[in-house]
Amino acid sequence: MRVLVTAFEPFGGDPENASLEAVRALESTFSEPGIELVTAVLPVSLDAFPALLAAAREYEPDAVLAVGEAGGRREITPERQGVNENTFRIPDNAGNQPQHEPIEADGPAARASGFDVDALVAAIAEVGLPARASDDAGRFLCNHVAYRVADLPVPGGFVHVPAIRTRGAATVGAETDPGAAPGGAAGGEGTTALTSADLGTALAACVRVIAGE
Repeated sequence: MRVLVTAFEPFGGDPENASLEAVRALESTFSEPGIELVTAVLPVSLDAFPALLAAAREYEPDAVLAVGEAGGRREITPERQGVNENTFRIPDNAGNQPQHEPIEADGPAARASGFDVDALVAAIAEVGLPARASDDAGRFLCNHVAYRVADLPVPGGFVHVPAIRTRGAATVGAETDPGAAPGGAAGGEGTTALTSADLGTALAACVRVIAGE
């Protein structure tokens, strides 16, 4: 079983993206008989899904788990769906800022995750980490990828991790939950105490569930 896990590059002027640090932590420690882990980093632009497709063509995975960060969230949140709308609160890294535009002109209003989201939440909780299912992935690139990855010929889905930083504090984060305060350094005021290693552990739990589906 080969599972492709993707993360996003930093954006909005921040030097880090929690999804990338989480996937790096996952990649450095994951070892499970019968599961081959491959990873890719996506640009924070409308080229994100083409980059994911390129990685899928290269690796030919049996499933794809896309990961992004969400400021203001304290839990790891597998997404139940992506919706067919681009409305960017800030420009992406290429300067695009669509407003109320469909991702696919003739696509459905929403696409459900290809994974058992409740099983992902339960698996994260079983390793002692906070988790809940999310019904709204925002309208930025995370939602864009969540919508598109659910239409792959192999199972695909999306997980948000809190926007923690290994140093300093996040200045972005409201792209997923409008009005949310940005995340920050692990343990900082108003932030989660989770670390990048914790996020990697959570993703490993997700990968094991996905490989068993």
